[in-house]
Amino acid sequence: MADHIVTSYDTDLENLRRSISEMGGIAEKMVTEATDALVRRDSALAQSVILADKRLDAIQHDIEERSVLLIARRQPLAIDLRETISAIRVSGDLERIGDLAKNVAKRVVAISDQPVGQKIILGVQHMSDLAEAQLKDVLDAYASRDVKAAHDVWERDGEIDALYNSLFRELLTYMMEDPRNISFCTHLLFCAKNVERIGDHTTNIAETIQYLVTGETPAGDRPKNDASNYATVTPGAA
Repeated sequence: MADHIVTSYDTDLENLRRSISEMGGIAEKMVTEATDALVRRDSALAQSVILADKRLDAIQHDIEERSVLLIARRQPLAIDLRETISAIRVSGDLERIGDLAKNVAKRVVAISDQPVGQKIILGVQHMSDLAEAQLKDVLDAYASRDVKAAHDVWERDGEIDALYNSLFRELLTYMMEDPRNISFCTHLLFCAKNVERIGDHTTNIAETIQYLVTGETPAGDRPKNDASNYATVTPGAA
């Protein structure tokens, strides 16, 4: 292969990396602002998160198209092929993270005028803080190709699941104690589930990083602790 073609190929891969970095920055901002909007019940900020999703979708679509063309034209092998496939995978996870942040923002718009104490929102905020930290760390790991850092994110996913289980029970209790809380708490449950799913997508990215660097995926089952499907609350329980 001629030198100028090799250089062009490297440029194609570098452009994919830059696009992933741009997507990561937008996704991080969306998650942070969706949480801030929820805590402050700021519908204007929530609307800006909703609008930002269009840009994320456009970049993801562009990455997919360029990756398919790169594979067709260059017929990459080994690490180059893995990098191209990984770009498609990571962009897909970042697009979904943006969708989930947008979903939280839509809930904020729905509940912005409902008078409920802030204490009930703190659990979702704490979950989101963990998810934001995982997203930042996994994006740093992707940029540096750091398998150990990616594996650390992979192992931390159970923390968000455990918080979600606790919050799920707490919100059900609020609803049982006072039916006036049902509407607001239902919206918060959906917000919490969206945040829990954001954690899942950061774990997906961590697995992709290991595949990118080593050609393998993590051994063993994911550290999942989501037991909300089996949760029950006894009437009158605190």
